[in-house]
Amino acid sequence: MIDALGIAAIASFIAGTVGVLGLMLVAPPLAKVALAFSSPEYFALMAFGLAMVVLLAGASLLKALLALTRVGDHVLVTDAVYGPTRRFCDNHLPRCGVEVGYYDPLAGAAIEREFRPNTRLVFTESPGSLTFDVQDIPAIAAVAHRHGALVVIDNSWATPFFFRSFDHGADVSVHAATKYIGGHSDVLLGVIVANEATHAKLDRLWTDMGVTASPDDCFLGLRGLRTLPTRLARHQASALAIAAWLRARPEVREVIYPALPESRGHALWKRDFTGASGLFGIVLQPVAKARIDAMLDGMRLFGMGWSWGGFESLLIPTYPERTRTATTWDAGGPCLRLHIGLEDPGDLMADLADGFTRLVR
Repeated sequence: MIDALGIAAIASFIAGTVGVLGLMLVAPPLAKVALAFSSPEYFALMAFGLAMVVLLAGASLLKALLALTRVGDHVLVTDAVYGPTRRFCDNHLPRCGVEVGYYDPLAGAAIEREFRPNTRLVFTESPGSLTFDVQDIPAIAAVAHRHGALVVIDNSWATPFFFRSFDHGADVSVHAATKYIGGHSDVLLGVIVANEATHAKLDRLWTDMGVTASPDDCFLGLRGLRTLPTRLARHQASALAIAAWLRARPEVREVIYPALPESRGHALWKRDFTGASGLFGIVLQPVAKARIDAMLDGMRLFGMGWSWGGFESLLIPTYPERTRTATTWDAGGPCLRLHIGLEDPGDLMADLADGFTRLVR
């Protein structure tokens, strides 16, 4: 199952470098191998190739939105969307004549009230990358398809290993392969996986713009895929242990990790997902910013960085209330986002415990 995405990456690279003819020549044997795998998240077979494009980092989300919209269209975007995606939607889609509206990520089937006659696409991200809102993708997809709209999902958090986008109604699944798929913090890569109905438009824009990944980057992506299940198992086990430990800390008001029982979104996560990655959030008890700075500045194992999904643990402050427009965010205290890496969880807990000492000093 894992190697199918690597096969698709190779086929996509060939298509970007030697053209459609090269893909046609290579795809038949690749297709025979790919058919041995069962998950359509890793590939979708077309007449002469695999319905996947491999891009430079950051390009997958943007190219999917550009390829599937046109002047006069209306797009609905989750209010919990990744910040750079929101900036692209706000700053660039309107210049292309595309209207953008934001919706409550927890709307589910109630998203129907946001639809207009010209709504052509619904963008989802589950869980959201700062507030970890788990979306009811099947309910959203049912409404969207009834109105003739497409559903695009950013599946970077769960990866195809823990969430099968197409089985839940998505038409296009995008991945920041820089993160868990790469897994080693040494590659910048994006992936778009499409169904048969959407592949042609995505392939056309990808070909016309010439935004393709290098062979070295594809190699690193394939290397990461070979260890993805093993790494994700460790990320999940450590994250669950640390999240449970954090829940008992007096400095922590709330732990937002869908895999944790009683956490926000747990019921939907349990229904639709088969696992969880190492990224989650916490809400601190009210505390001065200077104390948070002292906590973060003294961390020994946790680094500060935005691009999670690698082997190292990360810890950053987040401000979801600054970006939301369709909903409000008030969790009752400052927010931190943790990525639990592959280090020993006991060592990570000790680092956090020292940080909490600085927090309340």
